[in-house]
Amino acid sequence: MAWLEMSALGVAMRETGVWTYALVNLTHILGISLLFGAIVVLDLRLLGFWRWIPLDLIARPTTAVAGTGFAIALISGPALLATKATEYVGNPFLPIKLVAIVLGITNIAIVYNLPAWKARANPHPGANQRRQLAIAGATSLFCWVSAITAARLIAYY
Repeated sequence: MAWLEMSALGVAMRETGVWTYALVNLTHILGISLLFGAIVVLDLRLLGFWRWIPLDLIARPTTAVAGTGFAIALISGPALLATKATEYVGNPFLPIKLVAIVLGITNIAIVYNLPAWKARANPHPGANQRRQLAIAGATSLFCWVSAITAARLIAYY
C-alpha cells in the first residue's frame, strides 16, 4: 500500500488538485453504476423475471454495458486507492470488497461456461437449465451487492 501511495499515480492524484480526485471518483461511480445497473437487469432475468423477454435478447446489451462499466471502474479504482492507500491498511472492508469482486468475476466465468448459458437462445429451457441460471443470478447479485456494500463501508471504518 505504501508503494501504491508513493507511486506516480498516487502522487499525481494528490498533487493535481481536488478536481482530479473528484473527476476520477465521479468516473468510478459512473462505471459502478453501469456495471451494477446492467447486472441487476440480467441477474433478475436469470432468476426468472421477465420470462417473456428472450434471455439472449437481454444478455447482449446488458453484458456489453456491464463490461464497459467494469472497465471504467477497474481503471479508476486504483487511482482512488492510490490517493491514500496506507490509510486503508487494517480496514476489514477493503479485502471484503476485493474478494467479492473476484468472486463476482469468477461467477461470470462459470456462467459463460454453463450449458444453460450456451443454450440461452433456446426459448424453452428445461428446469435444470433454469435452475442453473437462477443460482448463477443469485450468486452474482450477492457478490456485487457485497462488493458495493463493502466499498461504502470502507469510508465509515
